[in-house]
Amino acid sequence: MNRPLVFAHRGASAVLPEHTLAAYLRALEEGADGLECDVRLTRDGHLVCLHDRRLERISNGRGRVSAYTLAQLDQLDFGSWRGTGPAPLLTLDRLLRAVRAAERPVRLLIETKHPSRFGPAVERRLVALLHRHRLAEPAPETSVQITVMSFSALAVRRIRRLAPALPTVLLLDLLPGLPPPSWRRRLPPGTRIAGPSIALVRARPGLMPALRAAGNQVYVWTVNEPADLALVRGEVDGVITDRPADTLAALGR
Repeated sequence: MNRPLVFAHRGASAVLPEHTLAAYLRALEEGADGLECDVRLTRDGHLVCLHDRRLERISNGRGRVSAYTLAQLDQLDFGSWRGTGPAPLLTLDRLLRAVRAAERPVRLLIETKHPSRFGPAVERRLVALLHRHRLAEPAPETSVQITVMSFSALAVRRIRRLAPALPTVLLLDLLPGLPPPSWRRRLPPGTRIAGPSIALVRARPGLMPALRAAGNQVYVWTVNEPADLALVRGEVDGVITDRPADTLAALGR
C-alpha cells in the first residue's frame, strides 16, 4: 500500500487554534494532502467551521452556536483561548475559497454535526454551497476534492441522495456503555469509506481488515502519537491528525 493520505484535523490544530484560517493555511504549507473540518448551521442558515455545539471552549462567547446569527458570531474571538492572539470565525464559504486559491490538489473532508436542531437542512445547505463553488461534482477546472463525513448514517444517506458524485464517510467510534460497533462492516449504500477512531481500532483489531475485505477504504482519526501511526501504517488509506507536519515526516512524505 502507498503512503496514506494525511488530513489536517481542524487544520494544524496542535500548533494553532482549531478551525481558524491560519490553522488551515499552516497545514497546507506543511504539505498536508487534505484538510478536515466540522460544520454547523447558524441561526440564519450559514455554515460555520466549528466542532462544539457550544461556544465556551473555543471562543469568548457563551451558549449554542445555533442560537447566534453569523453577524453575532463575527463579533467573537476564536483564537485567544489558545494564547496565540485573536482570530475571527471561519465560515465554510471562506475555507472553500482558500483551498481553491491554493493552486494545488487539496482534499477537504467536511463533517456534518448531528444531532442538530436544523436536521436535514445542514446537508441541504452544504450541497447548495458546494454547487455554488462548483464542487458538488468532479470538474476538470478545479483541483479540490470534497468528501462528506458524519457519524449519522441518515446524514450520509442524505448526501448520497442530494449529491451522488460526492464520496462519503461513515464515522465510527466507541460509545459509552455499548460494545464496539464491529457489526458496522456494511456501510450505507454508495458509501465506500469507513472512518473509525483510533480508540475503536485499538479495541477491535479485526475491524480494519474486515472493512477492507469488504472493499472499503479506511480513514482513521485522530492519529497523533507515533505508536498509533505505527499501528495503522500500511493498513489505512488516510490518517486524520492534529500534527500533519510530524505525521508526514514519520511517513517519509
